[in-house]
Amino acid sequence: MVRTVTKPHLIRLHTMNKTIISFAIIAFFSIAIVAQNNQKTITGRVLDKENNKAISLASIYLKGQAIGTVSNEDGEFIFHVSDVDQSNIVVISCLGYQSIERKIDDFVTHQNIVLSAEISNLNEVVITATKKKQLTAKEIVKKAYKQIPNNYPNTPYILEGYIRDLQKEDDNYVEYLECAAKFLYQGYKTQREPQVELLEVKTNYLAEKHPWNAQWERKNSIMDLIEDDFIRFDYGPIKGKNGWKYDLESIVPYSNGLVYKITGVDKPFQNAVLFIDTETFAFVKIELTRKAKNKKSWRRRFTNGAHQMFYNLVLEYQEYNGKMFLKYQKEEDTWKIFKGLESNKLLFTQYPKKELFINNIIVDEVKNHPFTRNMDIGSSIENQAKDYNAAFWSSYNIPKQTEKESKIILELKNRIK
Repeated sequence: MVRTVTKPHLIRLHTMNKTIISFAIIAFFSIAIVAQNNQKTITGRVLDKENNKAISLASIYLKGQAIGTVSNEDGEFIFHVSDVDQSNIVVISCLGYQSIERKIDDFVTHQNIVLSAEISNLNEVVITATKKKQLTAKEIVKKAYKQIPNNYPNTPYILEGYIRDLQKEDDNYVEYLECAAKFLYQGYKTQREPQVELLEVKTNYLAEKHPWNAQWERKNSIMDLIEDDFIRFDYGPIKGKNGWKYDLESIVPYSNGLVYKITGVDKPFQNAVLFIDTETFAFVKIELTRKAKNKKSWRRRFTNGAHQMFYNLVLEYQEYNGKMFLKYQKEEDTWKIFKGLESNKLLFTQYPKKELFINNIIVDEVKNHPFTRNMDIGSSIENQAKDYNAAFWSSYNIPKQTEKESKIILELKNRIK
């Protein structure tokens, strides 16, 4: 779900001791097609030809539609397509690569499909565009911030997707939760969390946790994710203010266009990476990392003894109908849990990781779209789970389970016994 550009870009990149690097990366996909009735399932794996490493978070979707999925950490994916006809075009894209398009019926079992990020005419790209003033990294960020009203929706819309909540204490996994939900937004100017319809819960494995956890009610996994949204709540490294310092690192391919890759630093605790479209100045991807320094965090210890040492938030967006919508979100933390606020006795280290994968966007007839606000924000997801719905999950687009994830689930099952 990315913008298609038909004309070449003439970009001037002029920063101290920096040059544009030619991207000649090729990825291969092993594709298999399974057809049943009027539904097809495309399966495959995304690999980088240069180093043969898996490419995660590649988008696989129907052209002109908002239905899709992403590759997992092993580069593997499963994409279920309903109401298939010969005109369906499947697009595969990833930040740092140019996209490819194929008719759905042209995919062949175990077919290798080349995805190249090579710029066709590097000389043209490097040519100085003398008619344009070169923007500094900070000016690019500020321009992207000003363009938010043009690039993000300000009318109601619904996002649908899959949530995964993985928790670890020291070296032991204690939780693996998966669910599907719909999110009803009122546009980016409405600074509040969306309404949520909890659709189904896929897995709900909770092993015995440290006794410290018994004192505290487990937080709702979905609410913990949607509370963090830089664009909606107008904060963070996107504003180009306060102590943030920016550097234009490079220009990288995205679909058939280019994006600025900008790094930011807000000493002593914060670092950011921003990917900004060179044409529309839309934020394509935002990453913020906070790390404790010299055992001092940007936050005080909580009264319960919890001390946050690491925080990583990733927000990646996709274009649909001329606006940018959330595609993927990750929040990953490290907490040192002490016996109390003033205690130096470490009880254990907690590693929560939550992810949201959007697989559908609804912008038309939102008022008439089936939606029931049913999630209790004050209760954990596992306490709201219904019986497992095998039919729902058999054709629902989620990232393919990796071998590592399968082992985590098996470990949890054994611990629960």
